[in-house]
Amino acid sequence: MTFLKMNGTVLHHKIRLSGKTSVVFLNSLGTDLRIWDDVASLLPDDWTVLQIDKRGHGLSETGDADMKTYAADVAALMDHYCLGPALICGVSIGGMIAQQLFHTRSDLVSSMVLSNTAARIGDAANWQARLDQLDEVGLEALADGILERWFSAAFRSDRPSDLQGYRSMLARTPAEGYATACRAIRDTDLRDQTSQIDAPVICISGTEDLATPSHIVAQFAQSIPKASVVEISGAGHLPCIETPSEVAAVIKGIAQQG
Repeated sequence: MTFLKMNGTVLHHKIRLSGKTSVVFLNSLGTDLRIWDDVASLLPDDWTVLQIDKRGHGLSETGDADMKTYAADVAALMDHYCLGPALICGVSIGGMIAQQLFHTRSDLVSSMVLSNTAARIGDAANWQARLDQLDEVGLEALADGILERWFSAAFRSDRPSDLQGYRSMLARTPAEGYATACRAIRDTDLRDQTSQIDAPVICISGTEDLATPSHIVAQFAQSIPKASVVEISGAGHLPCIETPSEVAAVIKGIAQQG
């Protein structure tokens, strides 16, 4: 385990310093850096890999944040390790953080894999409703409904032990950390800036994703000049967990383009 204080907050991360090709992984709401472990294990041993617990998640300290804060945390860690430009891989809110990083520190981004995300996810009313539910009943009570949006029906039925493990990961997320990330998504709309993304981008969608359905990801990709879409059949909102080999193949493919 590695901890560094960046922007006034202690951030937990995992770093494998190896070669010139660098990949940075950014997580979804209510998860920690371990969701990328299976993908990272399939990448070449001579790649540098950075996995980060955003503030308020995993073992990172909780602190006030918006999307620019999350991106600044990533930039600070990358600067510390002299990484960049790097391939940035983000899922869900992690994909929004990746976009924000490009808009504020494009020098750190060579290309992006944006998984199950968009420039705007949901609307303010829906996110506020979730925040209100969080205050009323707590994350534990919301967990089962969230898992139905995260994972395909096949995953939920065929891998019950894994499902329970990820439920524990979600339910143990600090309530304030989870709420802070919900507010950041609620208040973020990057649609006016997507046409400015001039780095190569692959957008990943899952046919069984109920949170950011395939048509939403496809529309998002159309707004990015150098973007293409890879749709993974049978995957839900977190292909990095359900189909890590397919996600690793996408990452290796875009890295070879560079």
